[in-house]
Amino acid sequence: MTRTNPLLSPSALPHHLPPYPDLQDEDYREAILEGMAEQLRELDAVATDPSAPTVENVVEAWERSGQTLRRSMDAFWPVAAADTNARRDAIRAELAPLLAAHGDAIMLDRRLYDRLLALRARVDAGDMTLDEETAWLLHEAVRGYERGGIALDEAGQSRMRAINAELATLAAEFNERAVAGRNAAAVHVTDQDRLAGLDEADLEGARAAAEARGLDGWLVELVNTTGQPRLAVLADRSLREELHHASVGRGLEGEHDTRELVVRTARLRAEKAALLGHEHYAAYVASDGCAGSTEAVMQILTRVGPAAVRNARAEAEVLQERLQEIEPGAVLEPWDWAYVANLVRGERYSLDESLLRPYLELERVLHEGVFAAATALYGITFHEQPELVGYTADARVYEVREPDGAVLGAVVLDPWTRPGKQGGAWMTSLLDQSTLLGHRPVVTNTCNLSRPAPGRPTLMSWDEVITLFHEFGHDLHGLLSDVRYPSRSGTATPQDFVEFPSQVNEIWAWDPQLLARYAVHHETGEPMPAAWITTLLDARHFDQGYEMTESYAAMLLDQAWHQTPLDRLPSSVDEVEAFERAALEQAGMAFDLVPPRYRSTYFSHVFASGYAASYYSYMWSEVYDADTVAWFEANGGLSRETGERFRRELLARGGSLDVTEVYRRFRGQDPDVQHLLDRHGLD
Repeated sequence: MTRTNPLLSPSALPHHLPPYPDLQDEDYREAILEGMAEQLRELDAVATDPSAPTVENVVEAWERSGQTLRRSMDAFWPVAAADTNARRDAIRAELAPLLAAHGDAIMLDRRLYDRLLALRARVDAGDMTLDEETAWLLHEAVRGYERGGIALDEAGQSRMRAINAELATLAAEFNERAVAGRNAAAVHVTDQDRLAGLDEADLEGARAAAEARGLDGWLVELVNTTGQPRLAVLADRSLREELHHASVGRGLEGEHDTRELVVRTARLRAEKAALLGHEHYAAYVASDGCAGSTEAVMQILTRVGPAAVRNARAEAEVLQERLQEIEPGAVLEPWDWAYVANLVRGERYSLDESLLRPYLELERVLHEGVFAAATALYGITFHEQPELVGYTADARVYEVREPDGAVLGAVVLDPWTRPGKQGGAWMTSLLDQSTLLGHRPVVTNTCNLSRPAPGRPTLMSWDEVITLFHEFGHDLHGLLSDVRYPSRSGTATPQDFVEFPSQVNEIWAWDPQLLARYAVHHETGEPMPAAWITTLLDARHFDQGYEMTESYAAMLLDQAWHQTPLDRLPSSVDEVEAFERAALEQAGMAFDLVPPRYRSTYFSHVFASGYAASYYSYMWSEVYDADTVAWFEANGGLSRETGERFRRELLARGGSLDVTEVYRRFRGQDPDVQHLLDRHGLD
């Protein structure tokens, strides 16, 4: 019998989960190719419909189109990002330019654009009235065509297609090299004495990582950021230096060199922006966000960034004094910062990072922290479904239910790092919520926690706890969506707004009552001492100069690559590091002790993901976040009343309306940036 590709028809599994155990890698490729062809046929019918345009035959028909493509891509991307292999990398590379061409075939189709204009003309003439969601969708659809180059002449459109195809190929290649480069940069250690400072769980994890690669000893694997978590506890200064250089040196040479991809990508984006009539690519991106302009972005970046550096320099003086006591004559270096800061934090607040980990066990944090906060706010509950299978053997599926027991959706959790997984943590959607299609949401939560040895618990750092709460904020944005159209569901908002709900969700990690529930010793069952919790809260702003400097430096690097005109961008790989340095110096952000959170050569957010010229969105979203936290604090904090209002008035709206207007309705005003400055002790 001929085998039928399971992705070519809707899944019959609970929650319409992709039938991952039955899928072969070729199924993704075949279904995506067929899905593109199918959607073009469906949209051709929309474009050639001779009847008068209506919501049903234009907007709804458009939103119903491409379901095979959407289903197949939503199934493939989590696997390709979190559990890739050589064949999946090849499929991703092959499909990248084809998907870009598919998007251009739609967005440069004058017939479809004219159909939208004709519908708008009927609305303007009073022939029909649209509800808010449909009116906003029509507005955004027309604007999308205008931003996409529909007004370009034939030569301009041809060049636009070529640029978009090449950019897609470059992004796929960057991601592949960045993942491989991170894996290759892991530091191999054969002398256990050099690992002094790691706890038993970390040692076991490092030994297991070495064994997995056929090595003796231990392997200290890297995370995607410049700063590496183990730098905070490793006592061996030479190993800290080795680990630091392994991190910052990624992508600068050898088979994993990404500099050519960085240069070519930046130059193509600058050309694209000019083709579309924008001063530079950053202006093109900002005009589609809440910020509205690069001037607005830079006003905050240049106000807060240098102030953060001043704080970091003051922090460095304290750390230098403490380092002298440890190693007389030593000069503070980037690889010393986290280690000495951890010592000073412990002395100043009687709190050491290593003391916290036994109290931060993954299962407890997840159920009594992350899930418990969502239940307290929104009344929803989480029920593991062991019979359901996610996109890897590590993944776990939880059904999410409303307070009355009705099924809301599902979340797939994938916690541990592995060689085929890209760095960082993220959320994706396996199924977008939509009342038009009758779909309940299914979201993923993907982290990179160190895998413990068999039979051992997963103990987390405090930063990892915050990250889990953060990513679950994205999950909640998807789960609590209540919109009609799938293209506007959940996190389908402007890039500089999408981080806002996730950042708000971080505050519940600090809630004292919640902390008392989830911060429990994994062996003794004893809660974290109350004095420690008080100290943890008191110390939350410690080292803020460092944390803000590394983040804002990365934001400025992103802007530099995308605000620089084409004729002033690097044209050679040899210019990349000098360009970075000059950009940071010009912005007052060059501080050698605090390198950017990402250097260009492993800045996957910008060169392989959707954050090109918009990494600033973490800052912009934090303006909304800090303002919302002030609202929560003034209105009862962690409660069903506050949660219900935040859910119904903000999270539920997704991108179905203008998010700035949605926020004004929720808050009664625009966000006040002073709350952000107060949070970080800046003026």
